[in-house]
Amino acid sequence: MNQVRFLIIGAGGMGRAHIRNLVQVPEAVIVGLVDPSAAAIEAVRQQFPQLKEVPSFASLADALARVQADAAVIVTPHSQHFEQGMMCLDAGLHVLMEKPFVAGSENARTIIERARQLGRHLAVAYQRHVQGPYLYLRHLIQSGALGDIQFITAYQAQAWQKGTAGTWRQDPALSCGGQLNDSGSHLLDVVLWMTGAAPKSVMARIDHRGAPVDIDSALTVTLDNGAIATFNIVGSASIEWWEDVSVHGTKGTALYRNGRLFVAREGERHPQPVPETEFPPSSDPDRNFVDLILGRVSAPAAPAECGLAVARLTEAAWESAETGQVVWLP
Repeated sequence: MNQVRFLIIGAGGMGRAHIRNLVQVPEAVIVGLVDPSAAAIEAVRQQFPQLKEVPSFASLADALARVQADAAVIVTPHSQHFEQGMMCLDAGLHVLMEKPFVAGSENARTIIERARQLGRHLAVAYQRHVQGPYLYLRHLIQSGALGDIQFITAYQAQAWQKGTAGTWRQDPALSCGGQLNDSGSHLLDVVLWMTGAAPKSVMARIDHRGAPVDIDSALTVTLDNGAIATFNIVGSASIEWWEDVSVHGTKGTALYRNGRLFVAREGERHPQPVPETEFPPSSDPDRNFVDLILGRVSAPAAPAECGLAVARLTEAAWESAETGQVVWLP
């Protein structure tokens, strides 16, 4: 195999973002577009004139029956991911799925097992796994440069409630949750991925702010490496976007501040900025997935198990917020 033929399932804004990545990968060929919205398909053709002759389909079943593909990128409302992912795997396709993977941990376990049985790749498009600052920060943690990790605080603020009002993202039947399950899933994932730790317990407070789904969340999590992690996810913010992650270890501290990274190593009392030239090269999940299928890398940047881990923690946080109790994860 010297090229990978892709079905794009979901032609909305994020679907077009994945297309923008793939058209820059010489070995990637888009062979079909799937979306029930003719307007969404037309928007793709307008933005990417090179795809004007690519066939489009209102249903995934029709696309799978009529198009020869090697892989699928699923970028649809969250509640649809599991069924669509299973259909693609059963048709012999490798699957890259937008976050937060599938609805619920049981579905996550089921689809991971199906991919294993069929020998197909299954990954989640958590792009922080291929971004230079986070790769650098993960190496600091994994190499022991910061010592034993004791405390992590992760913060994300976004005008999510206002920006998603009236869309499927605030419809629980389609989104399967609110800000914690949407943009917030990136924050849960990146802490678990960077540390390699698993959550032992969570205490959560969540406010819907009058919306049908969760908007603001505060989580306190104990990790199995002995660290405490706090997550502050603010969907009612007035600003477009901000993300911070602070990591404190026995030998040093690292502070990620919305794209900039500051580090104080052992013996240093003040964190210093890390020049961007020291970061590993950044990539994107689509390019990584092509490399995976072609055998250039041995594992996806964000394997499906990352989605399972986030689903388990998210479910526990919802339970804690509902009961007012600490929830212990098995």
